[in-house]
Amino acid sequence: MTAHILDRPAWATLNGRQADVAVRHGPAIRMRPEYGLFAAIPDESPEALAAVGELVREMGPVGFVELAAPPPIPGSEVVSSAVCLQMVAETVAPAWDVPFEMLPLGDADAAEMLALATLTKPGPFFARTHQLGAFIGVRVEGQLVAMAGERMRPDGYTEASGVCVHPHHRGKGYAARLLREVTAGILARGDKAFLHSYADNATAIGLYESLGYRGRREVVFTVVRAL
Repeated sequence: MTAHILDRPAWATLNGRQADVAVRHGPAIRMRPEYGLFAAIPDESPEALAAVGELVREMGPVGFVELAAPPPIPGSEVVSSAVCLQMVAETVAPAWDVPFEMLPLGDADAAEMLALATLTKPGPFFARTHQLGAFIGVRVEGQLVAMAGERMRPDGYTEASGVCVHPHHRGKGYAARLLREVTAGILARGDKAFLHSYADNATAIGLYESLGYRGRREVVFTVVRAL
């Protein structure tokens, strides 16, 4: 059976529409560390594993999103490994009125975006992650308190990511409405939207389902660093 492109989203992304943010070492490939952790190899050969090990040693930790965790990588150790539910949306819930404005975010907001992501930990987020796709946010009295945006873009799909809300501003509907808007923007461009949730996070999965996402399959997110 032919593999689905989302079975290996990082491999498809870094060899496709986001090849401009990729670094290669032999057969291994990774996202430049200022953009993200994602890495991939074409197979589990000793050559490929050694090559990605060199990328880890030279450029820092990497993250694999695959159907299974990778074999041991020379000179590296596993930091974390978690099962995630990969979800896809081909339609999105209708928009609803909210008492706040959603603003486009860009380079001028980069420092605040990184600070918010560092505080709330929505997933790996670095100095230039915001340049991987469109981001929007909510400001309260000038302070960025919520955001959502796009990350990996394998052909035909765009990943919704970076959804986070400042702890002092939760419970106001920011996350749901921002994610709904990001998803609608992806679909309007002709892509399907996808995202990843920790498989045991029933609350998040329920929210995503309410917006139109449906579970596709489980994947494993493994972070590896140099010894």
